[in-house]
Amino acid sequence: MTLSSHVEPARQTTTKRFASDEEIVAAVERVRDTFDSGATRALDWRERELRQLERMLVDNEPDLLEALHSDLGRCRFEGVVAETGFLVNDIRHTLKQLRGWAKPKRVKVPLAIHPAKAVIQPEPLGVALIIAPWNYPLQLSVGPLIAAIAAGNTAVVKPSEIAPATSAILSKLLPRYLDSTAYAVIEGGVAETTKLLEQRFDHIFYTGNGSVGRVVMTAAAKHLTPVTLELGGKSPCIVDSEVDLDVAAKRIVWGKFFNAGQTCIAPDYLLLHESIAEQMFEKIKATIREFYGNDPQSSSDFARIVNERHFDRLSKLLDSGKVVAGGTTDRTARYIAPTVLRDVDPDSPVMAEEIFGPILPCMTVASVDDAIRFVTARSKPLALYVFSTNKATTDRVLSRTSSGGVCINDCVSHYAAPELPFGGVGESGMGAYHGKAGFDTFTHQKSVLDKSTRVDPPLRYPPYGEDQLKWVKRLM
Repeated sequence: MTLSSHVEPARQTTTKRFASDEEIVAAVERVRDTFDSGATRALDWRERELRQLERMLVDNEPDLLEALHSDLGRCRFEGVVAETGFLVNDIRHTLKQLRGWAKPKRVKVPLAIHPAKAVIQPEPLGVALIIAPWNYPLQLSVGPLIAAIAAGNTAVVKPSEIAPATSAILSKLLPRYLDSTAYAVIEGGVAETTKLLEQRFDHIFYTGNGSVGRVVMTAAAKHLTPVTLELGGKSPCIVDSEVDLDVAAKRIVWGKFFNAGQTCIAPDYLLLHESIAEQMFEKIKATIREFYGNDPQSSSDFARIVNERHFDRLSKLLDSGKVVAGGTTDRTARYIAPTVLRDVDPDSPVMAEEIFGPILPCMTVASVDDAIRFVTARSKPLALYVFSTNKATTDRVLSRTSSGGVCINDCVSHYAAPELPFGGVGESGMGAYHGKAGFDTFTHQKSVLDKSTRVDPPLRYPPYGEDQLKWVKRLM
């Protein structure tokens, strides 16, 4: 399996290399030398780099937002909420908590090995490789980097070539604000990523699809490198009969069509209780009009599909059900209207893979138990959403399903809670980050036992006798 099978080309048709093999090897060696120097272990150093990263985001926010708009048609509000502002808040939270996270933790030791003290000492793993996707190209490049810096690592960042404007500005800004001997940016596509994966890293953090995730994991196995895989999947949204329809419609429409549905935790499909389905369709249609007007293509708040290849893929899914809302397209503008489909067959193309676009297939169920059975018969999703005012119902869904994360009566917002670990399970990924979980991902918890030499009981030394064994048993 090779990367070329799964990584699509950037919008530009050039095959020019952004970095030669020699430049890639040199960059990895440079940041490893810096890590080996011990400079990044100092908490003052880590805090300084994090503040520099915050400065980069604040100083250059207009240019960063313009790059996001160029790549994805992202409006300023969505760019700030999901990218620049989100990252600044992440850095500030990390700076506030970092010294507490990094502090050694004293633990008890058994009486048999006294006198001694034991601590768990957090230490950086070393050199990290961060491979980012195109859908949130700034946040998902810089977010893992925040955690890597906080933990004391050096890193190589590989932005997505499918978001070329954001990749270019990251390549320009990160070396300007961060220590360029500790952090490198490698732009490019398949060739550059393949060469990077041949190098030895101490942790690889990949965000993207499962196919490439398998390629990354296979490459990491050569060096026994641990990996974090932030993947995706079809995140279900269950809507119970006992529900506030107005609130549910607004939160589902917002979560689904933010960034034109190109969000790994967007609701991928709805399972509507049959008793409220017709009402829900009307509420959703009205909400789409309220959010984006009668012509969403003219709305400055609705993003665009990242490229023509994804546009063509998504367009083929529009025939998978009866159109309730939307359904219109414009390939030249890479526009697909916010679309809702009903009467969708579970075996239809739109249900075969993660949609990653502004298409919301809907199916009806006779009960929440039917919805649970539908979800558990499929791969474990990255997120699961349930709307119900009945706590017994939401508890039942929680206890009988497995997913990376859950939102009750909302969509997507669990991602914004810094102390909730974010990650997948099963096919939707492995490992987690955000807040302390991110610090821990890039950290080795080293066990240290410090035993005094002032007293040296002879109990453990040969020749052994029955009296010794009796005493040892008492002390264990």
